Amino acid sequence: MIYLDNAATTKMYDEALRVLTEANEKRWFNASALYKEASEESKTIRRARETLLGALKAGDGELYFLSGGTEADNTALFCTRKAKGSRVIVSEGEHDAVINPAKVLKEQGYDVVFAPIKSDGGVDEEKFAALLTPDVSLVSVMHVSNETGAVNDIAKLSAMTKRAAPKAVFHSDGVQAFGKIKVNLRSLGADLYTVSGHKIHGPKGIGALYVAKGAPVKPLVFGGGQEKGFRSGTENGPAIEAFAAAAERTMRNFEEDCSKKRRYLEYLREGLENRVPDVKIITDTERSAPHILTVAFGGVRGEVLLHALEERGILVGVGSACSSHRESRFKSLLGLDEAHRDGIVRFSVSAFNDFSEVATVVRETADAVARLKEYARK
Repeated sequence: MIYLDNAATTKMYDEALRVLTEANEKRWFNASALYKEASEESKTIRRARETLLGALKAGDGELYFLSGGTEADNTALFCTRKAKGSRVIVSEGEHDAVINPAKVLKEQGYDVVFAPIKSDGGVDEEKFAALLTPDVSLVSVMHVSNETGAVNDIAKLSAMTKRAAPKAVFHSDGVQAFGKIKVNLRSLGADLYTVSGHKIHGPKGIGALYVAKGAPVKPLVFGGGQEKGFRSGTENGPAIEAFAAAAERTMRNFEEDCSKKRRYLEYLREGLENRVPDVKIITDTERSAPHILTVAFGGVRGEVLLHALEERGILVGVGSACSSHRESRFKSLLGLDEAHRDGIVRFSVSAFNDFSEVATVVRETADAVARLKEYARK
């Protein structure tokens, strides 16, 4: 099997899996209890938090562990202090974990507006600026597009926001950015930042929300007061520990792995352009994260091609896996012509891949597209 759907989820690093298994066997205690073993578990969670804060180059703020990126995004949207009727700006390219809460806010009477994106999936900065007003209370723009890999200039967008509305809170979903591009929260200017374990070769069911000092955010989940009262519920210590182990491994090999993935995508892009007629590369590989290449194949349905490749032992995506059973709203936002709109396929690589796999994907994709077109002509 060749796995090229790493934007959906990633295989766990051996180090992270080893930590997760060992922690579940030996360090499974409730960190809120009063005996020694629980106290040691609390210390382990604290060390994991410090590891992630260091990996994110975080400033003077807190990192709270939650169940994943979706809960973190929902917390950012619903729990940031907002004046009733104030403006909320969300980019059109956001994950559904942001888009759907934004729709609920609109129903609740907030002035929710959606910032347009460009043909590569990144935010249109000029059109974003035109939406800024003094009454903006919250902005949410993802750092890296989960659909195309486009990198948004969060430092610039957050600065623009603060100039127009100094009290506004700026949130960025960094799920596809952390571990893929350099993230420095001290310079980004984001008040809130979302990360997820299973996107960096850690376990599923664990994520975190960074909250800058003074950011007006209240809890979404109430109960026993864990995570300093921000997120109640017994901490998933083993998953937290494995998340930190994955982050350590990711940062230790960051430059080498990024360079490797960048070369994979360049080989894949050139191979598809040379061997597949009527193909459009959506991802701007010079200004994108190094792990995602989104391609539109003319005259072929993306989902049909996905299954054709699956039969050949190649796993790819057709967009956000969290909404894989619905037509991706993204298709209508990219400005593609009708012949290419339904032919979108997302290839996403990791350090577990190698050049022989990428070469196989190019060859098999070219053959699958040719056969599908031939079949359609009959």
